[in-house]
Amino acid sequence: MEAKVTHFESNSFATLSPVVLGELPNYVYISEEYVFDDDANVIRHLLDDAVGSKGFRNNVLLRGDHVSFTYGETLERVNRIANVLVNSYDLVPGNRVLLRGGNSIGIALSWLAVVKAGGIAVATMPLLRAKELSEIIEKAKPTIAICDDALRDELDQAIFASGEAIEVIVYNRPNSAEDLGARAEKMSVDFTSPESSADDVAMLAFTSGTTGKPKAAMHTHRDLLCACAAWPAHVLKATSDDIVIGSPPLAFTFGLGGLLLFPMSVGASVYFPSKPYTPETMVQTIRSVGATITYTAPTFYRQMAAFAKDVPLQTLRKSVSAGEGLPDATRTLWREATSIEMIDGIGATEMFHIFISSPPEEVRRGAIGRVVPGYIAKVVDEEGNEVPRGTVGKLAVIGPTGCKYLDDPRQANYVKNGWNYPGDAFLQDEDGYFFYQARADDMIITAGYNVGGPEVEDALMKHPAVAECGVVGKPDEERGMIVKAFVVLKPSYANDTGMVKTLQDHVKAMLAPYKYPREIEFRAKLPRTETGKLQRFKLRAEA
Repeated sequence: MEAKVTHFESNSFATLSPVVLGELPNYVYISEEYVFDDDANVIRHLLDDAVGSKGFRNNVLLRGDHVSFTYGETLERVNRIANVLVNSYDLVPGNRVLLRGGNSIGIALSWLAVVKAGGIAVATMPLLRAKELSEIIEKAKPTIAICDDALRDELDQAIFASGEAIEVIVYNRPNSAEDLGARAEKMSVDFTSPESSADDVAMLAFTSGTTGKPKAAMHTHRDLLCACAAWPAHVLKATSDDIVIGSPPLAFTFGLGGLLLFPMSVGASVYFPSKPYTPETMVQTIRSVGATITYTAPTFYRQMAAFAKDVPLQTLRKSVSAGEGLPDATRTLWREATSIEMIDGIGATEMFHIFISSPPEEVRRGAIGRVVPGYIAKVVDEEGNEVPRGTVGKLAVIGPTGCKYLDDPRQANYVKNGWNYPGDAFLQDEDGYFFYQARADDMIITAGYNVGGPEVEDALMKHPAVAECGVVGKPDEERGMIVKAFVVLKPSYANDTGMVKTLQDHVKAMLAPYKYPREIEFRAKLPRTETGKLQRFKLRAEA
């Protein structure tokens, strides 16, 4: 297709000022499939047009254990919720709305309504504690929060700690006039989105990185539309007949794309369970609902294989793995259990979704895949010069989506001369396949979750027994990596199994449970430089 040029204008993020954008690309060459009208709203495009010009009105979009909604029915409910936000809570374009809840039809409807109404969706993990939520609130400055009633306590603590004036709307509160669903029933099914620009911010996606301080990656309506036209169109190739299931939270961009936006782009449907999946229940759900596409992390696939090998998953035709490295052993185990060649991929919260991947028929052993059409990727040295094929270096990527942090000087580390640096070490072969080598920073990826080592260190240091500590990732066959802590105790504290459990419970009480150190090793001292800087690379080598 003919090459086009799209410009990223810094003033398009004015609603989120102050913004430190660092070096943004002056332009990105993209094909016509990535060009959208300047006033495009991603929800009008994916939902309103699906009901209208695309002819998907009667296709089922949202499925659950007890109820299902077609695209037409979903549009009516989204419009009702948008009317609640605008008419009852004075939501105006650019206001941020925090969303707190697990994967469900309710949270999906709320996310769509916020963005259609011109708000900026700030989805959060249901496992987050008050401390973590308060950091997000401090950064995002939401005016409204939509929260599952069962998760209200931690949010209330976070709002109190932040001192912000945030109006909370609850859902999943049966037989209550305060329930969002009950309020929405009284509203009109018609809603007209406010005037907007495709370069208005639609969402903030939080990532802790390696510093423990959350970074807010901004994604515009144009970003989300481009993402729908990229990896899913070129690699996944879903159709309107597909039924999609998966475990990634909608608060992760991997989950939001795979379990909501990408299916909507082709008129497919998504199934949300009433309880979080286990490997066994996900296999059972594939059979019971006739799922055709599944998303989860390699850890889950390894565990699912044992339940899938005895009874064929007759409807399943595609399996997508991301969130952590996919070992060849896991790919082989899943293929032997299901006859399905897994689709691997690497993406980033900052880029929204996958930018390197290959369809099943083009898989190469050990490789993640080739660059997704529309993006350009290369392996470079410390100066940004492309290295010879077969040489390990840093990954650099440019394309129709890119990193735009909210008010964060780390933007300049991620984007250099227009190229995005996700922080991964790769090599590329002569045929263009990319082979993952390692993280270039201190990020720990465990069972598909990103954990910043310094964040866990900070939690451990708040226990009175801890004098100093260092947290790194340790390779693990089951989870890819586990969080391991090296701890120096203060005098008079015993370094026994009881103390291990005490510290683990302490971290669980402060942070999301998946962040706690599964291994704790006590040391008399930690390796440090002459200036006192902790040498994590030595701890990683020992782990």
